[in-house]
Amino acid sequence: MLALILLAIAYSGLLYSLPTLTGIYRLDGAIGVVLGLYICSHPAANALDRLLFERGAPRRNSSGRSDGVWLALNVLALLSGWMVIVIGATRFAARVD
Repeated sequence: MLALILLAIAYSGLLYSLPTLTGIYRLDGAIGVVLGLYICSHPAANALDRLLFERGAPRRNSSGRSDGVWLALNVLALLSGWMVIVIGATRFAARVD
């Protein structure tokens, strides 16, 4: 999860510091949307696994703290992926004359 968050930060930082990554705004936006969807897919899959498959299973032996850290990392990865999607969609829809 941490690597996905760092990937989102790297993409956002590059777009902040450079006018464009590829020279084509639509391509930069498409890359951002796909990257954001990829980043969001992992925490979403974790949430679905937890909701659907661990519902009837006995709880694992984990402390409340580790569950909290796991949840915080998943939420942070989901939010960072969502921000990359928004940045990418904004780039994709930008009108550059």
